[in-house]
Amino acid sequence: MKIDGNYTLEATPENFLKLIQDPETVKKVTPGIKELEETGPNRYNIVSEVRVGPVNGKFKGTLSVNLKEGENTCVLEVDQKGDMGNVIAEIDMKLLAISEKEIIAKYKGEAKVSGKLASMGQRIMSGVVSTLSKRFFKDMEKELKAKQQ
Repeated sequence: MKIDGNYTLEATPENFLKLIQDPETVKKVTPGIKELEETGPNRYNIVSEVRVGPVNGKFKGTLSVNLKEGENTCVLEVDQKGDMGNVIAEIDMKLLAISEKEIIAKYKGEAKVSGKLASMGQRIMSGVVSTLSKRFFKDMEKELKAKQQ
């Protein structure tokens, strides 16, 4: 399943990338995370609960945030397993400054889903991904504003 979109935030690429490397921020802004255990730099074991439309389940797995030096880009890698199925995703997020205080986060990637999740179909799963993406960016924007004060 293809994942892509963009979101405009009040931030600089540097501030965004700094926060996405902070475990407490990652836990706050990633939808559904209930438990987060750091296993290495920018690598975590996570337990999440997702409730969006027909997707209602508990998942366990890993999350990693990999920065591409000098490119204002990070790659999110997710590997989650749950009773509804499994999700393996890699999402490239490029941060483009559009002013001194504003960026566009362009994200693009692919997710492989199995089990009941796969049987829901592309259209339903795309809606779930869109909802979760908006939550992520809205919560990240709140964190960015809180850290600037």
